[in-house]
Amino acid sequence: MQKFPMTGPGLVRLETELRQLRSEERPAVIRAIAEARSHGDLSENAEYHAARERQSFIEGRIQELEEIISAAEVIDPATLSGENVKFGAHVQLVDEETEKEATYQIVGVHEADIKQGLLSVSSPLAKSLIGKKKGDTVSVPAPGGDRSYEIITVRFG
Repeated sequence: MQKFPMTGPGLVRLETELRQLRSEERPAVIRAIAEARSHGDLSENAEYHAARERQSFIEGRIQELEEIISAAEVIDPATLSGENVKFGAHVQLVDEETEKEATYQIVGVHEADIKQGLLSVSSPLAKSLIGKKKGDTVSVPAPGGDRSYEIITVRFG
């Protein structure tokens, strides 16, 4: 079975989503299906079909989350150290063209959220950062051409 590296907070977020789907979303969609059924002819009942579609999505997501959670390998970045970028590292970068600074934490694929600064370990940027250290410059392929970033700091925890 494939293991998924993940931080503790990332695992908690997925477990919370799973609990919410099981305890709130699933019962709500079952009620919606029952309500729509009571309206009669199911062949032309848009509410019924929408509720069934929603149920299919919820059941699929529950199954997906159960698989991810069972295969999660929690890594605590606070226990890591060193100068080189690796999973769990908080990396502060500066775009060499625009001088914009950004800080990202390299996290598992299933917990990534770029708006929160959580960068997937499988993203092109993270792949180019892994193994590098403070002061190094990395080039990352981007739709508008390669972008260059300088690593300002690398920290763990």
